[in-house]
Amino acid sequence: MLMPKKVKYRKMQKGKMRGMAYRGCNLDKGDFAIQAMECGWITSRQIEASRVAISRCIKRGGKIWIRIFPDKPISKKPLETRMGKGKGNPEIWVAVIKPGRILFEMEGVTKDVAIQALTLAKHKLPLKTKIVMREENYRDA
Repeated sequence: MLMPKKVKYRKMQKGKMRGMAYRGCNLDKGDFAIQAMECGWITSRQIEASRVAISRCIKRGGKIWIRIFPDKPISKKPLETRMGKGKGNPEIWVAVIKPGRILFEMEGVTKDVAIQALTLAKHKLPLKTKIVMREENYRDA
C-alpha cells in the first residue's frame, strides 16, 4: 500500500479543491494515459487496485507510470465516540486530484490493449476520467 515514509505533521486539514490542475496535465513519458475530469480524493487502495488491473491486462508487456502519490492523511474518529476530545488518528492516505491531472501513463503496448487496460483501471477509480493518447505527429520529434 502506498504511503509516505515520513511526514512533518501527522494530521492535515481537509483543504479546498478549487480550479484546474496546472501541473501534471500533459503526457510526460507514455503514449496512453488516464486523465481526471473532476476533482476528488483517490485513496492508496484505489491507486493500487488500478495499477494491478493495468498490469494484469497488459501481461508484463509495456511500461506503467503512476503520476499521483497519496501524501494527504485523512483522520477518522473511532465509532461510538462522543463529540469533542480532539481530532482522530490518521486512517487512510489520499491523493488530491484536480481536473486535468494525468493519473496513469503507459507505453509499449498496442492501442487496443492500452484502451482495454486503461478502461479496466478507470472502473476502479471514484472520479470521472478519460483516456488520452499522444498525437501521432508529435511522436516523430
